Amino acid sequence: MKIVFAGTPDFAATALAALYQAGHQISLVLSQPDRPAGRGMSLQASPVKRLALEHGTEVFQPLNLKDEEAQARLRREAPDVMVVAAYGLLLPQAVLDIPRLGCLNIHASLLPRWRGAAPIHRAILAGDRESGVCIMAMEAGLDTGPVLLRRAEPILETDTTALLHDRLAVLGGELIVEALAGLEAGKLVAQPQEEAGAVYAAKLSKGEAPLDWRQSAEVLSRQVRAFNPFPGATANLGGNVLKIWNGVAEAGEGNPGQVLEVTRQGIRVACGQGTLVIRELQKAGGKRLPVAQFLAGHPVQVGQQFSVSVA
Repeated sequence: MKIVFAGTPDFAATALAALYQAGHQISLVLSQPDRPAGRGMSLQASPVKRLALEHGTEVFQPLNLKDEEAQARLRREAPDVMVVAAYGLLLPQAVLDIPRLGCLNIHASLLPRWRGAAPIHRAILAGDRESGVCIMAMEAGLDTGPVLLRRAEPILETDTTALLHDRLAVLGGELIVEALAGLEAGKLVAQPQEEAGAVYAAKLSKGEAPLDWRQSAEVLSRQVRAFNPFPGATANLGGNVLKIWNGVAEAGEGNPGQVLEVTRQGIRVACGQGTLVIRELQKAGGKRLPVAQFLAGHPVQVGQQFSVSVA
């Protein structure tokens, strides 16, 4: 089959690598335009673009796919199928209609739960016990298409978004290779999604980052894990905004936001229910540090109060 691939970040690059490894011929790769990044804010190619160029595959980077010239470019390619993974641009119906066998999306959730932009973050934040990957036949609705393959992945109590992301990326690569084989053999039957279980995974905003110490320690520990690596959960101590990268829920009680114990193993803070033991944190402009190293340069005292308000 003649395959066009569309994707941008590391999640998509893992899937593209699996397709190359399986021996598929990718005739064209679509990725978002290069973006400024780093201290010098120089233009940086996406992980997908870099991988495609390493394999000698032509890369196409339109600003959007509503443009007639971009659509004409894809029609000239005449692909059998288009594989899409975290591309970041909407595919209008005119594009969805181009491939002979349609467009397949690699989505990091068990659809219809967590349709949308941030399924991994939202699953951890909600306390879901499992996530997974679906290979979906794309249609005009947001992640509403029928599912060809699905596979679940447990969410561990220690999982951050980064850790779960990496496992689901590998799983996505495995499933898309399996799906293409089944599609080519005519053995796959797409199953419509049940609308009753649909939940939307809205994109994360920095406004969600502050910890509300009136919440339970369990809720706050999930927030810390879900916001790692982006945007990072935050807390205000004495007017200093800290990023909290690792926090474990434990038993205990006290006034929400109050520091109950300070050791080299953790800073114990009272929550609405239980306590959150902070084990890794970062001061503005500083580095992420284990608590013992952080305390060496930034002492914290028992009785200090984290701001409770998240406004």
